[in-house]
Amino acid sequence: MSLSVRLRHDFPSARIDMAFEVPSAGVTVLFGPSGAGKSTIILAAAGLLRPNECRIEVDGQIMADTETGMWLPPEQRRTGLVFQDARLFPHMSVATNLRFGMRRARPGTIRFDDVVDLLGIAALLDRRPNTLSGGERQRVAIGRALLAQPQLLLMDEPLASLDSARKSEILPWLTRLKTALRLPVLYVTHDLDELTRLADSMVLIEAGHVVGFGPLAEMAARADLPLALRDDAAGLLHCRVAEHDVGRQLTRLDAGGATFLVPLLDAEVGAACRIRIPAREVILARRAPDAISLHNIIAGTVRRIAGDPARRAVMVEIALADGALLARVTPDAITRLALSLGGPVLALIKSTSIEVLGG
Repeated sequence: MSLSVRLRHDFPSARIDMAFEVPSAGVTVLFGPSGAGKSTIILAAAGLLRPNECRIEVDGQIMADTETGMWLPPEQRRTGLVFQDARLFPHMSVATNLRFGMRRARPGTIRFDDVVDLLGIAALLDRRPNTLSGGERQRVAIGRALLAQPQLLLMDEPLASLDSARKSEILPWLTRLKTALRLPVLYVTHDLDELTRLADSMVLIEAGHVVGFGPLAEMAARADLPLALRDDAAGLLHCRVAEHDVGRQLTRLDAGGATFLVPLLDAEVGAACRIRIPAREVILARRAPDAISLHNIIAGTVRRIAGDPARRAVMVEIALADGALLARVTPDAITRLALSLGGPVLALIKSTSIEVLGG
């Protein structure tokens, strides 16, 4: 099952020309700088913008195909929309706002009580929007969109208007939502934290064009993409909690065909999570040192070496059995270690440098 988009549109000052196909289940993040064209995709998918050329298909259902003249009006597309501002009705209670999304909805599997529980808003039902925090309002807006029984949820920078504290408040609820529903979601952001915590797939967009698309872990570790040129470039791996060593205050994670030790986690054995390893924190070696404080010495293969001229550095893409890491080093390090494509390399990583995220 997949979600595919092909879109071309001419604005007075820019041309948008994009195409991608990703698995439909889970969250696909449209990532890139402001003005890149991310919201154009959202508007076209919702039927609120009719591009010059467009074909949008979700799980075999064609929503738009300008070549054949197929164009479903917005009310027939079964899309749920969540914008930066919650756009709740101020004169209605939270409960009435939520039920508004159900008025014209077709029968579906998403139920009122389930949404209230999933988003943790039971205590808010009798309140008016003006009494809610920004994060609470956005949770209610998401609930209203879900109760419209969408086959595609469209979220256009839903956290952009929130401060960091409110973002931290709502991100766990969004993670819970995507895990519980597995509803196709197109999510627009230029915030790396939202990307790494929420995305299953990623579409990288710059200046109206798709630079790359695919599974998040694969895209994050591409040394040849613009994402790798950011100061906060990092590898991302899916993993499971394998073991807790309370005596050593460490947790063992299995990820990418490798084992990682991190500071002791409060998580059940077998629980899924993600780990994010900044490229600037990875040290490369050809052989393991005899005595060293760090716990993680990961064997891999050099898959790609790309220049990072702005920092007078080089990005090294390190392939693991199932996944990849990034390391930012100096050109001199490449020469001294005699690293070459396809050659072996060790990645040395401190346990405290590994950021553990939700699943």
